[in-house]
Amino acid sequence: MKTLGHLHIKIKNSSAGLLAFLFRLFSGGVLALTIALAGEEIFAYGSFSFSFVWVSVLLSFLRVSRSWNFFGIFIFDLICVLVGMLLRMYILIAPGA
Repeated sequence: MKTLGHLHIKIKNSSAGLLAFLFRLFSGGVLALTIALAGEEIFAYGSFSFSFVWVSVLLSFLRVSRSWNFFGIFIFDLICVLVGMLLRMYILIAPGA
């Protein structure tokens, strides 16, 4: 009976770790896609460079956020959304636009 309790805890921890990894992967993918699209518009590079930038930003984000939990990733996503809204507001009310 003691091993079944340990097995239950191990399954719970591994599934929580898998969900956190998938959440980090999604957040990093969105961030990488945003940076790659912005870079493509600015520098007009080709599809290979676009893919390289996307993969390198994604892997860099996964490396940086390795020790973050759900709350840390959620706070990072919230900050990114707020910065995006601030940039959108600046573009809409920019002087001389």
